Amino acid sequence: MDSTDWEAELTADVLEDRYGLTASAVEPVPTSTETTVRRVLTDDGRRLVVKKYRATARQDTLRIALDMSEYCRAARLPVPRVHPDVDSYLVTIAQGNAWSVADEAPGLASTSAMTLTLAEHVGTVLGRMHRVLAAYPLPERVQPSRWRTEPVEQALAQCDAVLHRAFRHRRVHGGHLISDLDHRREDLHLHAHRLRSQLPEHLVDHALHAQISRTHLIAAGDHVTGIIGFHGATGIAAWELGRAAFQPRTVAAGPGWAACALAMLAAYREENPTLPFADIQACARITLLDLLFNLHGATTAESELPAAAQANAQIHWSERQTTIRHLLTDLDDLDDTFAALGPDTGRP
Repeated sequence: MDSTDWEAELTADVLEDRYGLTASAVEPVPTSTETTVRRVLTDDGRRLVVKKYRATARQDTLRIALDMSEYCRAARLPVPRVHPDVDSYLVTIAQGNAWSVADEAPGLASTSAMTLTLAEHVGTVLGRMHRVLAAYPLPERVQPSRWRTEPVEQALAQCDAVLHRAFRHRRVHGGHLISDLDHRREDLHLHAHRLRSQLPEHLVDHALHAQISRTHLIAAGDHVTGIIGFHGATGIAAWELGRAAFQPRTVAAGPGWAACALAMLAAYREENPTLPFADIQACARITLLDLLFNLHGATTAESELPAAAQANAQIHWSERQTTIRHLLTDLDDLDDTFAALGPDTGRP
């Protein structure tokens, strides 16, 4: 029996022993994380997503993330149900690992740029989710905010370290990485302090999904049908809003990205008018800072990812570079455009 068959058999055993469910088919799902994911069809026709977490995963943080998911589902957000095990726990322990089981959301994760209609619906769903999560107990886990607190000198040193690793592993991508990191150093020097000085002194924080991305928003057509991949952390609401509104694949795809961002922010504001207007205005700068201080995907030399995952990481890096350029170029125009939303509700 090879490892794939063994994992499928293990998944079926866990479903039967801990959930009272019988698997008819088990299909592995490619992932770039250490969590093993499998789609399962049960004998009674249910479609499930089964996750086996790494042995070192903290069970308390997993429970909070899954509890937050169920909390949002109870508020009638499009969140797949997390199934409790036979002891009514959302996280079960089997074979030395933590496991969870959830319904499979109808639809697919987006692989292309958002349409205007989808962006608007994402704004509606995200606004409703933030309004709901503002009342959720603050998770102990805090979303890192390097974009706000990390010294610029430290970010510059990380650029040097990334380039050193790339040379050591002979992965400089034909000189593109050298040019990209030169741009990054220059942007950090020229813009980081200015962008930070333009942020509100106080930004609203509360419980967040904390991993909102195109891969965690399942859609059918132009409507969100499933929010998945809850991380569960305390963080800045405008950071998560900007992460969705200025999603790199959409920004890098063409000139329609600004209209998509405006549609999303307008829909968000209508659904969650309590978030201060200043926070909404700040989300573009927060996203830009977050991109500047994040070197994820610059090199996959030490991550031992499959070839397809390495290629995806490099595409993601390129899209983030393009997004930085667009945001830096168009930031003043965005300010004028977003002013049309108006500080007519909430705190200006």
